[in-house]
Amino acid sequence: MWPAADSLFTALQQHGERLALGEGERRLSYRQLLAEVGQRADQLRRSEVRRLALALDNGIDWLLWDLAALWAGLVCVPLPGFFSPAQQRHVLGSAGIDCLIGADNAFSRELGFVADASGLLRRAQPAAPELPAGTCKITYTSGTTGQPKGVCLDALTQLQVAASLVQASATCQVELHLCVLPLATLLENIAGVYAPLLAGARIELLPLAEVGLLGASGFDLPRFLGALNRLQPHSLILLPQLLLALVSAAERGLPLPVALRFIAVGGGRVAPQLLERAEALGLPVFEGYGLSECASVVCLNTPENRRIGTVGTPLGHLELRLGEDGEVLVKGPRLLGYLGEPAPAGDWLGTGDLGHFDGPFLVLHGRKKHQFITAFGRNVNPEWVEAELVQQLPIAQAWLHGEALPGNVAVLVPRAADTSDQDLAAAVAAVNRQLPDYARVHHWLRAAQPFGAANQLATANGRLRRAALLQHYQSAIDQLMATESRYGDAL
Repeated sequence: MWPAADSLFTALQQHGERLALGEGERRLSYRQLLAEVGQRADQLRRSEVRRLALALDNGIDWLLWDLAALWAGLVCVPLPGFFSPAQQRHVLGSAGIDCLIGADNAFSRELGFVADASGLLRRAQPAAPELPAGTCKITYTSGTTGQPKGVCLDALTQLQVAASLVQASATCQVELHLCVLPLATLLENIAGVYAPLLAGARIELLPLAEVGLLGASGFDLPRFLGALNRLQPHSLILLPQLLLALVSAAERGLPLPVALRFIAVGGGRVAPQLLERAEALGLPVFEGYGLSECASVVCLNTPENRRIGTVGTPLGHLELRLGEDGEVLVKGPRLLGYLGEPAPAGDWLGTGDLGHFDGPFLVLHGRKKHQFITAFGRNVNPEWVEAELVQQLPIAQAWLHGEALPGNVAVLVPRAADTSDQDLAAAVAAVNRQLPDYARVHHWLRAAQPFGAANQLATANGRLRRAALLQHYQSAIDQLMATESRYGDAL
């Protein structure tokens, strides 16, 4: 067993016959959960597994295998289903995976995995890259360009985050959590699995399609609302786009579960306007902030300590400060290192995010590397403007560009095929009225297609691929700016 993991399993043992997991008609108490995990850990040991990858849909089995790896002292690598086949091959190869928990299909056979006598999918021991001592989980970040990057974490760091989350949400008395995000997402793995288990709560685990998540970016709102109203969870973890769908549904009068006590939202900038709309509906939404390098959550708003427009205050096991350039720096438990790279030096970890403090609350401005400088020398964080644009009903996605330009250009994806240019123009005008001149959308283009993983204009989890967008739309932007200049457009 990995050091520090014994604290988790001791807590599980103390929960006894309390109901732990649910998936449809399937139910496991904490006692049954421990028995199942112990059996799977023994199976992994007998088969001499060293590093296993989880390639399962959300469900009880995903969680049991994850805990079994922790119990058996093995390296576990969640394999996101939203990664492309090429990205999945990269993960399995770069991490030196010798056991795959997933479907026996053409993809696994192509990579050399065959079922052994115990039913596990194994392959000949590949050349396993050396890992930092104590690595028990490698979580791969999708990034904005290139191949996913492996973040090596130990058990202690993950469980410290989980314990801090239990403490931060204690007054909400969460007894039932519904996993909405893929379990391969570190945020759901830590905040949606380990934290509820430490607290003795029940976790409902449904296949992603049953909670409305279809493929890399599809979303079925009626199915999502149906699951919420049927299960009546106390807590959820949502991405900003899912929160927007929930709020919009409530504003249209669609029924929402009455049991909700804590809705955590993160994974991207959330416009204060959206949080105010949620508050007006009585939804208990709490924005947070984190990064894989710190085992997910770093800051969180709570019922006792909440300020809209901020990402909350640091969790109890961390310290935060700002660098000279406004970069958010974190001190405390963190990654052991990136796969194939040396561990970060120094006590303070640079996050790459810019921000400021409003009292004890952290306010984020955007990514340091995404900031651009206009031809007039103004610094603009595009994520701020993009988050405001997608609050407008006609706009589904937005990308803002203005590096070295006299005016900012937005490429807009309409929310519906019949959205007119007049609708888009009115939406842009509404946003511009709330922005300083240097950050406004001075020109815009209608996108030919949504930004997604298929066309490589966004990552599988929705983050914009800014370099790819610039390459794709560079000629159109150049033509637009030349036309506007020719006709003397006043900015």
